[in-house]
Amino acid sequence: MTDIKLAEKQVFVQNSALRDAAKTALMEAVASKMAAPNKKEAQHDPLNEVIELLFFAYRDFTSDPDAILADYDFGRAHHRVIHFVGRHPGITVAQLLAILGITKQSLARVLKQLVEEEYVIQKTGTRDRRQRLLHLSNKGEQLERRLSEPQRKRVSKALNQAGPEAIDTFRKTLLALINQEDQATVEKLTGKGSTKGETS
Repeated sequence: MTDIKLAEKQVFVQNSALRDAAKTALMEAVASKMAAPNKKEAQHDPLNEVIELLFFAYRDFTSDPDAILADYDFGRAHHRVIHFVGRHPGITVAQLLAILGITKQSLARVLKQLVEEEYVIQKTGTRDRRQRLLHLSNKGEQLERRLSEPQRKRVSKALNQAGPEAIDTFRKTLLALINQEDQATVEKLTGKGSTKGETS
């Protein structure tokens, strides 16, 4: 069984290398073609450029943890649950649903796997025993650190290259991209505010 898993992992790595090489070649060809002068050059839209950069940045930002998740047969939904449970220990299932914006069925499927494989622990609320309070196990904390490390390094490098005022400008820009009615909640969630599972 170990030999089979090792072989599958080697195939995955080889395929990833081939995909990366093909992607690089394709990107260079597309960039070369698009760089050629044309009649539309004078009508360049900087907003389109920013939107495309946002797409490519997100693609590469998620590529590092995606490769790690593949080792566990997990997907991005698992990553999001691990991230927010790690950032907000004791968060309830209802609060997590509100953050992720997914259906109960989708969350239940992902959460069931993470609990069964002992990455997430469910505890009963002390004030409301109907509540399920979510925490990462030691195993879950280790995976969370492994997933977040390459993303933290990528963002840190980008902000350092952009200059000392970049972090504040970038933060304001990202916040402004969020629906206006959700901005205050997200700002509290991602800033000094915390999400507690139980309220008095």
